[in-house]
Amino acid sequence: MRLLIMADTHVPKRARALPAVLWQEVDAADVVVHAGDWVEVGLLDELERRARRLIGVFGNNDGPQLRARLPEVARADLAGLRLAVVHETGAAKGRDQRCARDYPDTDVLVFGHSHIPWDSVTDSGLRLLNPGSPTDRRRQPQCTYLTARVARGELTEVELHPLDRNG
Repeated sequence: MRLLIMADTHVPKRARALPAVLWQEVDAADVVVHAGDWVEVGLLDELERRARRLIGVFGNNDGPQLRARLPEVARADLAGLRLAVVHETGAAKGRDQRCARDYPDTDVLVFGHSHIPWDSVTDSGLRLLNPGSPTDRRRQPQCTYLTARVARGELTEVELHPLDRNG
């Protein structure tokens, strides 16, 4: 099972649309994960139409229309992998311990908000992933997103993809 993981797209505030390579990744993915800060419902509508399966949450920049359609925390079983998705996890300091405490029955937690890619494993074995942002790099050298594979309850082939300025 191929995953595409993104967050903090901020369409159309930070970019008019997703980069073309992201739409190619959507078409190739079995599951698209979006960890919030969509900003407007148009991208949600488009991803719902195009993705085979979409797992998404609302973020702090998402208004009432998005909050009415998306949860704060999403959970899914992907071929035996227990996935949770949330927008915010708080400060980087203490994140591993906080998330291990707050998501004890989870194998992988995807989060956004910071626009900073993150990949760590807590002492309890919880994997924390933040894909960065494909449209708003902030203080990062490049915009980014993640892909991964799931097989027999394991997450493999996690890859951070940098985007050039043209997407």
